[in-house]
Amino acid sequence: MVWTPRVTVAAVVERDGRFLLVEEREQGRSVYNQPAGHLEEDEDLIAAAVRETLEETGCRLTPQALVGVYRWKHAPTGLTFIRVAVTGDVSEPVPGQVRDPDILDTHWIDREHLAAHPDSLRTPLVLRCIDDYLAGRRYPLDLLVDMPS
Repeated sequence: MVWTPRVTVAAVVERDGRFLLVEEREQGRSVYNQPAGHLEEDEDLIAAAVRETLEETGCRLTPQALVGVYRWKHAPTGLTFIRVAVTGDVSEPVPGQVRDPDILDTHWIDREHLAAHPDSLRTPLVLRCIDDYLAGRRYPLDLLVDMPS
């Protein structure tokens, strides 16, 4: 059997000291996550982050920098995830944009609240990405190279 990590993207968006998060259901409980999701076939990483943000929040992401690339293993399932987190600005919600039905709501939440409630996070990656953003970690988007076939 071939081991295959799951590649995901996430958008770390801050406004006035609060972070854009989505509320979703995970194993019967409500959890917070950045707008995030799986890379689709033939999609570049930046386009995936823009798409996921629009689908989950109804807002258009304008990516500005790479925050980090993370490897995380979900112990209960043994699945390994590679997360590419970018940061940027978002528009106001696009009129008529239908949000992903798996998203219960969107919120702007400060880091202190999230740190005080770690069980409310979908994964530890949520807070790690925020902490890296707050530490000033910003890398050029052109580090994410999409090689044509």
